[in-house]
Amino acid sequence: MEIPVSYEILRLVWWGLLGVLLIGFALTDGFDFGVAGLLPVVSRTNTERMIAINSIAPVWEGNQVWFILGGGAIFAAWPLVYAVSFSAFYLAMFVVLAALIIRPVAFKFRNDRADPRWRRLWDWGLFVGGVVPPLIFGVAVGNVLQGVPFRFDDELRAFWEGGFFGLLNPFALLCGLLSVSMIFLHGAVWLSLKTEHGPVRDRARALAPLFGGLSIALFAIGGLWMAFGDAGYVQVAAVDPNGPSNPLLTQTAAEGGAWMRNYAAHPWTLIAPVLGFGGAALAIAGVRMDSETIAFAGSNLSVFGIISTVGVSMFPFILPSNIDPNSSLTVWNASSSHLTLFVMLIVTVVLLPIVLAYTAWAFRIMWGRVTTEEVTAGDHY
Repeated sequence: MEIPVSYEILRLVWWGLLGVLLIGFALTDGFDFGVAGLLPVVSRTNTERMIAINSIAPVWEGNQVWFILGGGAIFAAWPLVYAVSFSAFYLAMFVVLAALIIRPVAFKFRNDRADPRWRRLWDWGLFVGGVVPPLIFGVAVGNVLQGVPFRFDDELRAFWEGGFFGLLNPFALLCGLLSVSMIFLHGAVWLSLKTEHGPVRDRARALAPLFGGLSIALFAIGGLWMAFGDAGYVQVAAVDPNGPSNPLLTQTAAEGGAWMRNYAAHPWTLIAPVLGFGGAALAIAGVRMDSETIAFAGSNLSVFGIISTVGVSMFPFILPSNIDPNSSLTVWNASSSHLTLFVMLIVTVVLLPIVLAYTAWAFRIMWGRVTTEEVTAGDHY
């Protein structure tokens, strides 16, 4: 079968689509995590907690689908990345899945009984479900930026030579805190946008500048760490973008500060970190100007910019190895076959616009501020 699109272009397209899916997950489910994580701080009575919870109750389940789509895209388009990463971060993924299981259970069970202790228990379940996933995702990204300890043998069998606690290194924890701050900013701005004028909205608005400032500071520290630290990898020999998916055919070396090379070679990529910083600053300004629309646009831009910065800094690397750099997985050596990527692209071109249109319609139908009158009107809230 003659495929009308080159292997190189398809690999680039799927690298971009993977980024779109992961950013889509962070933008949509991100404010769900943020609201749940802020629940103990922004609400003090049962009614206030119901207001906060119902700001995300109509949409959290649909938003979570982006996570499944991202995992499916990695499995189908980058099978070697899926195999190594899900094995390497197995325990961390288990903790994330446990937190993601607690969250829907808490949503469903919380109002089954009027006992305050019962509701408090599930409120803490929502808190755990809101904090743990972004923290672990951030720690995972921090480890990916530094390289993770895996290698392939001559038959492309993957071997993991690290431990769980080795993942909890200072730079990875910094990235975890950045992830939580970014998501909490997103959640605080969402609460100010979606709740009535009152204590919940006021507390969320007071917290937004704090987490916006933390996001800016941690993002800057992370950037300096990457620029002057040991993290970074380069390809030391020419690579055929249309070549076979075999990491053992690639010659790679570790080089501190290499993640900054793409910005010098392609200055337009600087738009990613600029949006990361500028979006957080815009969110803070929007809150100060009492404009939730500007604030929410800013938090969205910040999430987009921070996650995009990781992608453009590492390109073409997806999962580097710090014990055998030649085993590192890149856009050019870890993809599915030419035909598989093409067929998947056709399916995506047909289905993704439908998903986006339905998501936009659902948000439009369920838009509006949550009020005290609504949440106290019946037990179904």
